[in-house]
Amino acid sequence: MSERNFLEDVNKRANLAFSNEMEMLTFVLTDGQLYGLNVFKIIEILECPKSITRIPHSNPAIKGTIDFRGHAINLLDLSQAMGLTPIDHVNKVSYVLVCEYSTSIQGFLVSEPDRLIQKSWSDIIRPDGALYGNSYLTAITYDNDRTVQILDVEKVLGDIIGIEDQVDEALTQRAQKLHLSDYQVLAVDDSNAARQLMASAFTQMGLRHTIFDSADKALAALEESVRTGPCPYDIIFSDIEMPTMDGFTFTRQVRQNPKLAHIYLALHSSLSNRSNQDKAKQMGADDFISKFQPNKIAEAILGQIEKLNAGRT
Repeated sequence: MSERNFLEDVNKRANLAFSNEMEMLTFVLTDGQLYGLNVFKIIEILECPKSITRIPHSNPAIKGTIDFRGHAINLLDLSQAMGLTPIDHVNKVSYVLVCEYSTSIQGFLVSEPDRLIQKSWSDIIRPDGALYGNSYLTAITYDNDRTVQILDVEKVLGDIIGIEDQVDEALTQRAQKLHLSDYQVLAVDDSNAARQLMASAFTQMGLRHTIFDSADKALAALEESVRTGPCPYDIIFSDIEMPTMDGFTFTRQVRQNPKLAHIYLALHSSLSNRSNQDKAKQMGADDFISKFQPNKIAEAILGQIEKLNAGRT
């Protein structure tokens, strides 16, 4: 397939309506292994430009900035970020995956794009074991006899660029007046970096919380909690991209249970474009919050708690 047709195919698929399957681009890094990235995060694929503006004192994995449609974006070497041999973008042809993450645009340098594949979320497996606990992998899947490793890009960005995790003091003071310790939130995200950020935000607000690493575990806990009484959780936050069960399916399952249907549920995702927000509403979510914005999380919680308090008076 020519590069032109390949890019056209990516753009066409990235604009498809959501389904219960994951459409991913596979690509190769310097270790020769296959990695995968959801095409809905990809804006464009470029051959790495020769003109790169260096950033003094930046992480070595950040090669600099490149021009993308008149804007300077970071160029991050995914191989080097994960401790692999850096990509020789000077002497060899390499490519940039221009992606949107949480309302920001980043350029990820890869050795070579491979192909597009479509997988059911049930075929995407979360690896277990201490080996994967602190790795940059969030899931694996298989394409015929090939293993495809799905990256925890949130962790990569957090480690290389940094993620803001502080809630504004005005919001924490507002939380203290509402006695948030009387309420409990359930959250689910397959990314360790995202779970840490949410836990930090909840703790700063004095909110009791339980966080799961998969939607099927979270759903099982919710269903078990209402077998003999009312649900103890007042608020639910869920990621969208997760192995086994995605956030849209999770939301639909929650809304179908009459004992859970009334609970405020927000989808919290790096898939921050308008179509994802619309899909969240269609699936029954009350809100959509882009990662990683702790103040947005806090504001959503405070608004919901204020409504609950008003209903109890």
